[in-house]
Amino acid sequence: MQAVEARHDQVLTRADLIGAGIRPKQITRAVRDGRLLRVRRDRYMVAASASGVDRAVRIGGRLACVSALVLLGVFVLDGSLLHVHLERTMSRLRSPDDPRRPLHLGSRTSLVLHWWPLRETPATLGCVSLFDAVAQAVRCQPVRAAVATVDSLIHLGLMSRAELLDVFDVLPERYRVILRLSDGIAESGPETFVRLMLRQAGLRYEAQVKIRGVGRVDFVVEGRLIIECDSRAHHEGWDKQRRDRKRDLAAAAHGYATLRPLAEDIMYSPEEVRAAVCGLLRTLPRRVR
Repeated sequence: MQAVEARHDQVLTRADLIGAGIRPKQITRAVRDGRLLRVRRDRYMVAASASGVDRAVRIGGRLACVSALVLLGVFVLDGSLLHVHLERTMSRLRSPDDPRRPLHLGSRTSLVLHWWPLRETPATLGCVSLFDAVAQAVRCQPVRAAVATVDSLIHLGLMSRAELLDVFDVLPERYRVILRLSDGIAESGPETFVRLMLRQAGLRYEAQVKIRGVGRVDFVVEGRLIIECDSRAHHEGWDKQRRDRKRDLAAAAHGYATLRPLAEDIMYSPEEVRAAVCGLLRTLPRRVR
């Protein structure tokens, strides 16, 4: 049997395989030998996918919402659960790990099932379109997380504001505030969370500021406090810490104090971070220019 030309996360039908010149008996043999994965009836993949596409298809749906956005490198608050879109007419839902077993309620603790009708033709057999993934993620996440997701989409160039406006046009009016709060400047989700925190606290801030001898910093608050946001996606070890500490020394020489909250505190303990920011600002003198 010739090699199947397909991405690891691509889902193929029997017709796709035959169209590629693979005979029915060869398909059967490839599945039996483990060279081809039969995910569900008339759904095949060349291998199991770390993205969860195979598990979503095995259930009877498509990868959706934040799970689909993670594949594109978009920030989401929690990508640990598998989000699956299902057609309302879909029956015979199966276990994500065993197509011979039905989907039981106990299996759904690690799943989020989406039944809202799709607005666009699905991108592939294994994944909803970007439009629908964004619409689902906006409704599925807390407001601040949704703002961070939209910021990420703009920053990565995956969607323009005009395209995002089309998405929000199909959502209830109450979600419009999420688009209004997005600016696409943040380079990471935690940066968006900090920006919203500073805004809510009524503090004056600048984002992505270049300081001579220091470089670009995430935020300068009230002209005297630098906030550098930790990102869960980057763990560069001691060399990165050394560079950061040298930058902090250079910033201190210019009269700035620096705060480096962890991403987990920014996103899950924002009041503690806010208290730290306000506490520092109360004690820091005005910087002499």
